[in-house]
Amino acid sequence: MATDFHAVGRRKESIARVRLVPGTGQRTVNGKAIDDYFPRATMIDMILKPLEITSTSDRYDVHANVAGGGVTGQAGAVRLGIARALVKVDESYRKPLKQVGLMTRDPRMKERKKYGQKGARKRFQFSKR
Repeated sequence: MATDFHAVGRRKESIARVRLVPGTGQRTVNGKAIDDYFPRATMIDMILKPLEITSTSDRYDVHANVAGGGVTGQAGAVRLGIARALVKVDESYRKPLKQVGLMTRDPRMKERKKYGQKGARKRFQFSKR
């Protein structure tokens, strides 16, 4: 049986590679403690939700490498990575995680800018004369 479990999570432009290792509940993101990396406590709660639902908060250490995007996208990517890694640990975790919606990748992306326009939707000012 594997000693550590790897998974990838994505959201917006962010990609998180998550590693779950049996341990005491240490959590690091890009080598820093999770409290130092993410500025808001609500984000940290959101990230750790998969561990709370499966009651594995103090059984695994979480090591995540995150790149790209902003803070919110990175937090969502880490959360999905943790959920996917937990399913690799034990397949019975899939059902409770899926019921809460933690196994679904959020497909929303930034819409591209179109030519002849100021942005994705915004137009240049129209002048009749």
